[in-house]
Amino acid sequence: MKKYGKLALITLLALSVMLAGCGKKEENNAAVKGDEAASSETKTVKIFQFKVEIAEALTKLKADYEAEHPGVKLDIQTVGGGSDYGAALKAKFAGSDEPDIFNVGGYQDLETWFNSLEDLSDQPWVSDVTDVAKQPMTKDGKLYGQPMNVEGYGFIYNKDLFEKAGIAELPKTLSQLEAACIKLQEAGITPFVNAYMEGWVLGNHTLNVAFAQQDDPSAFVKGLNEGTSKIPGNQVFDEWVKLLDLTVKYSMKNPLTTDYNTEVTAFANGEAAMTQQGNWTQVQIDGIKPDLNIGFLPMPINEDAEKNDKLLVGVPNNWAINKNSPVKEEAKQFLNWLVTSEKGKKYITDEFKFIPAFKSIPAADTIGPLGKDIQTYSQAGKTLSWEFNKYPDGAMNEFGSQLQAYIAGKSTKEQLLEGLQQTWDSLKK
Repeated sequence: MKKYGKLALITLLALSVMLAGCGKKEENNAAVKGDEAASSETKTVKIFQFKVEIAEALTKLKADYEAEHPGVKLDIQTVGGGSDYGAALKAKFAGSDEPDIFNVGGYQDLETWFNSLEDLSDQPWVSDVTDVAKQPMTKDGKLYGQPMNVEGYGFIYNKDLFEKAGIAELPKTLSQLEAACIKLQEAGITPFVNAYMEGWVLGNHTLNVAFAQQDDPSAFVKGLNEGTSKIPGNQVFDEWVKLLDLTVKYSMKNPLTTDYNTEVTAFANGEAAMTQQGNWTQVQIDGIKPDLNIGFLPMPINEDAEKNDKLLVGVPNNWAINKNSPVKEEAKQFLNWLVTSEKGKKYITDEFKFIPAFKSIPAADTIGPLGKDIQTYSQAGKTLSWEFNKYPDGAMNEFGSQLQAYIAGKSTKEQLLEGLQQTWDSLKK
């Protein structure tokens, strides 16, 4: 009995060791499977955006965000500058590569993309948005986008070149602007560099001056949609064409083959004294010629100095979330981090050099002289609106082409204005 009892005990101990080993192996296998599961649960948020100026900074932001959020990856794609972001976005949605976060301009863009937009009204940052920045993406009292920033544009000018030409008083009327151009030429300085190869420069920003200078821009746009307003015969449009003509007359050669990058580079290098652009160019200008002595001029269309002395200010675009996204909660988390975390805020002001659209985010000194001029004009109430976001869908490209044809001498002023009207009529809903 003792012999068998001892043998049984040895067998039992061996079996226990073997079972323990198996258990340990199963635990290890489970741990490996757990790690694999955790790895497979990493979620990717696809961001499709148009601001080429912040593409490099977004790469840095991606690394910082992913370090803080190990379960999330950001896939950021940028299409902008000389590329048609709107067409590229439509291609994304038409295919099988819908983004989770994308840019929407507001107003007409809101209507175009409405069926794909997530309602963001319940997000914690909504109450912090400035009232004017909410308007483009609000429908029936609900907010469908987070404003990217506030921007403005006009004629950027090189203060040192103006001083060299002996221009002491900044032009605020059309005749004063031409007089400045003549002085610049006499000093051997090219007045303007124009990126008129870019349809958006002409179709959006240049043409917008004629809309924004109307006595009531919103009423004028509404009248175009209802058939009670007309572009041909409108005094403001007649005056605006004279400004367009002036920029071509005193331009560097070949404005119709000059793209955005060439324009900004030429201006930053002092090859021209003025260019029509906005404070979004500050990052690129700083990269070429840090501390360039620059500022903004208004875009005058007549001799009314008080009415002309304004810059065009608005919300350029908004971050929107695809309501059908499988990772829309992660997308919301990212947008919340961007405008509430200290690191996200610093990207907005220090890296992007944006003028924030949020009450609690102060603009930094790093926004540069262009951003500061926009703030100064805005605080003084000397601003004109961005009406191009109210164009019918697809109109900007048509307008750009028509303006390019006019600059090339292929149409008269009357044909240009009639063509703009026909385009509006054919595309309005």
